[in-house]
Amino acid sequence: MAVAWLVAGLCMLLVGGELFVRGASGFARVVGLSPLVIGLTVVAFGTSAPELGVSMGAALADKPGLALANVAGSNAFNILVILGLSALVAPLAVQSQLVRLDVPVMVASSLVLLLLALNGTIERWEGAALFLLALLYTAWLIRAGLRENHAAGGRPPWRWSQGGLAALWIAIGLAALVFGSHWTVQGATAVAERLGISPRIIGLTIVAAGTSLPELATSVMATIRGERDIAVGNVVGSNIFNVLVILGLSAAAAPNGLAVSAPILRIDLPMVLLVALLCLPVFILRRTISRPVGLFFLLVYVAYLGWVLYR
Repeated sequence: MAVAWLVAGLCMLLVGGELFVRGASGFARVVGLSPLVIGLTVVAFGTSAPELGVSMGAALADKPGLALANVAGSNAFNILVILGLSALVAPLAVQSQLVRLDVPVMVASSLVLLLLALNGTIERWEGAALFLLALLYTAWLIRAGLRENHAAGGRPPWRWSQGGLAALWIAIGLAALVFGSHWTVQGATAVAERLGISPRIIGLTIVAAGTSLPELATSVMATIRGERDIAVGNVVGSNIFNVLVILGLSAAAAPNGLAVSAPILRIDLPMVLLVALLCLPVFILRRTISRPVGLFFLLVYVAYLGWVLYR
């Protein structure tokens, strides 16, 4: 039965990724926002819905380790696996906005998270502050995108038929991604538990990878369809969303904040910062994620995963 859930989930993810990218790229054209901004906001936030559900549920159930491990594992998977596989499909050009703003925001949010965790707890008010930063960042992105579009001549006239169809594809695709990731995680977790794998390892690997499957499906399908700005923006935006929104809301909702265990503080949260820093030289110096770089990212993830399992 577990294998059946796994197969059904993967099929649903492929369908959802295709519909979501089609709707997001169409919506970008209708409202006048660039595909990059749509990838950083609508697509990133939408595909991170499974992580939000898992981490919020874990926080409310007083399982902070699973909430933190899910985000830490997801951020590593997003950069190393999703960008790696997408670059193997086709080299990914990096826009200057990512270098100037979005990647530095990803690095800064990862560093802030590590600093907040040093005392062993992410307090409720600290979680609320992270969520407020996410709202300010998103509002700035949308405002800057609309201003840039206006300077370039304005958006095309709104057509309810086109806008409504794009929104419908987004809604159906997101629903398919959420259900598909849930079924995939359910099947994979059942298999892992039968093999006797610990909860923290499940959170860092199977659950994290499973909840990141919407991002994987979306970015790979976006690359295949030539929407490479959405592919890269989705990953960077998802990592920012994971830290500021998911952990922010999880810490704010948990009765006593999120307790940070020693292994998570020593290993997992530094890894979140490390994968964010890994993007800086690639994005700044090359402005392209080439196939060799994509392969390097994948090999780093395999090494990290092997080390975690060995430990």
